[in-house]
Amino acid sequence: MSNRLAESISPYLRQHAQNPIDWWPWSPDAFAEARRRDVPILLSVGYAACHWCHVMAHESFEDSEVAALVNDHFVAIKVDREERPDVDAVYMKTTQAMTGRGGWPMTVFLTPDGDPFFAGTYYPPTAVGGQPSFTQVVTTLAQAWTARRDEVLSSAASIVAHVADEFGALPAPASVDLAAVLQRVSADFDPVHGGFGRAPKFPTPGLFDALLVTGEPSSVDAAQRSLEAMLRGGIHDALGGGFHRYSVDAGWVVPHFEKMLYDNALLLGSYTRAWCRTADHDHGLRVLFERAVRGIVRFLADDLQLDGGGFAASLDADSADIGGAVHEGIFYVWSPELLADALGQSDADWAAQVFHVTAAGTFEHGLSTLQLRGTPDWSRLDGVLARLRTVRASRFVPARDDKLVAGWNGFAIDSLVNAAMVFGEPEWLALAERAAQATWGLWVDGALRRVGIDGMAGDAPAMADDHGALALGLARLAGATGRAIWLERAVTLLETAVTTFDAGDGGLFDAPLTDGARPFARARDTSDNPTPSGTACVVAALRLVALLADRPDFAARADAAARTLHGMVEAAPRFAGWALADLLIEDQARNRLTPAVAVIVTAKAGPASTGGATGTGGDTATPPSGGSFALPELATAAWRMAPAGTAIVCGPSGTSGFAHHFDDRTARGGDTAFVCRGTVCFAPATEPKQLRSALWQRR
Repeated sequence: MSNRLAESISPYLRQHAQNPIDWWPWSPDAFAEARRRDVPILLSVGYAACHWCHVMAHESFEDSEVAALVNDHFVAIKVDREERPDVDAVYMKTTQAMTGRGGWPMTVFLTPDGDPFFAGTYYPPTAVGGQPSFTQVVTTLAQAWTARRDEVLSSAASIVAHVADEFGALPAPASVDLAAVLQRVSADFDPVHGGFGRAPKFPTPGLFDALLVTGEPSSVDAAQRSLEAMLRGGIHDALGGGFHRYSVDAGWVVPHFEKMLYDNALLLGSYTRAWCRTADHDHGLRVLFERAVRGIVRFLADDLQLDGGGFAASLDADSADIGGAVHEGIFYVWSPELLADALGQSDADWAAQVFHVTAAGTFEHGLSTLQLRGTPDWSRLDGVLARLRTVRASRFVPARDDKLVAGWNGFAIDSLVNAAMVFGEPEWLALAERAAQATWGLWVDGALRRVGIDGMAGDAPAMADDHGALALGLARLAGATGRAIWLERAVTLLETAVTTFDAGDGGLFDAPLTDGARPFARARDTSDNPTPSGTACVVAALRLVALLADRPDFAARADAAARTLHGMVEAAPRFAGWALADLLIEDQARNRLTPAVAVIVTAKAGPASTGGATGTGGDTATPPSGGSFALPELATAAWRMAPAGTAIVCGPSGTSGFAHHFDDRTARGGDTAFVCRGTVCFAPATEPKQLRSALWQRR
């Protein structure tokens, strides 16, 4: 018999539909039921790829005795944090304030009005190491609600008052000392293993991008060394491409094995930008970064691409072994014996050295993650990888969360467009446009929804980061294809965002004001965590769209919102990568009057003409077919060498829908680039060398 979660579009919630716990989704009805019964609420928050969420579900939520205890004394609400990040953010702030740490599964106990009075994360089925069991926690809190109600309510009121004060922007300094900020970032750099901070160590693509902005050697070196170390580490899936969520150790050896769309989408952009910053003579590093880029694109296309063209949210960390027992990471790890079975002894011995697969193992039970050592024979390595990939395909594959998340697909679209143009891969541009078309399906009745599945949009509202990231991706796609329909949609998203999320101080809330059930505080976080803050996403999109659509009001709005992030840049620059990048781009642009717009006029039909329209194109955007055209050489050159913050738009003469940018622009005997900064335009360029001079010329 299933509970109410069976009707959810969230795969994570549906995983709990057969639990004996009488789960409710987050809804006004759930809170009304708690008030009717005069019982507190058990709020459990997790996500589909979360290993410890599965553990707690199997240990406690599937236990009929535990379920009876919960059902008798609580209204139980289950939340997918990826569907309702606003709920997750508010109660995670609560959990961190009360316990000093956070994580998932998150377990919070609320009054019927939604005020928290107790919080934690994972609770075991039996008490261990001083940690109470889940049953003990539930029993104690049920008794407290009955016997000490006034004390519980007073505690909840204090917690709400304290946590509500935690949301908001830090005071903005009059100016930001960028040299001092970069010095603080440098102090956190791990010179041995790359990356920043200590274990557990997370990828920080936003910070890597910021360090690549100016080309300053030590900053570029820190970013490139970190990206190389990650690529060589076990956090990288050498067979399937892409990266796992984080490393449990400082050396990137053993990952937490779930694979998230947002990590891989953002890292695709970082590796592409790092490749562009790598000198031609450093051939080895260029090879590594290009392999990372191609591997991430393969992972997106092969493992995360949905039937409709968008990308799924994640792959699970867990899967079954040959005996049917479920283990974290078992799909990805190897032993010398397993290599020998797959490759034969000679190639297995070679592969064990290249990948550091040892008899003792680098993971658990004599198994090893695959790390890349030295500079192998790439041709031999590719052959070995192909054979191992075939063998691994016979293993039980980790489950996939098929939710289409608006903002995460926006990151993927943006990075795919950049990678397509830099590496001259029209198929990747087609992949981006299919994802854009699918994700635009979340725009329903004049509003963006956060998630969808199987072509159906959910009810959860989109957040600020969804609007910003998707607008950024669509605007980037518009520039690459010359199809103004995508720019029009980006403008629509941003006009919605700056009113829906306006915080009154120039900045933005993360969540909209919604009818019905909502957390006790309105989420607003100016820090970047695994993904950039909502404000940072909107700022980046406003900057690009302001240039492409000639919207000075968007530029001014970006300036106001960006200032609310400067306090975070000063206080914790490691966690404000996109805001730091924005500051560095604006600082660099001041030496060149303004950021540049590069208009590439193609002499013959290019990407924009494939599939129909070149201008506004109507409401249906047909993806390019992939192999039927070549990307213009001058456009590829522009994407490779333009300073960060440049807006690039490519199309034949007469392309419409991009303000004045194609007015009186005609090809001069071949593809021609026109670079302008505000009202200052440089001589038309027909060769990459001329284009580089215009893009980088200082006043």
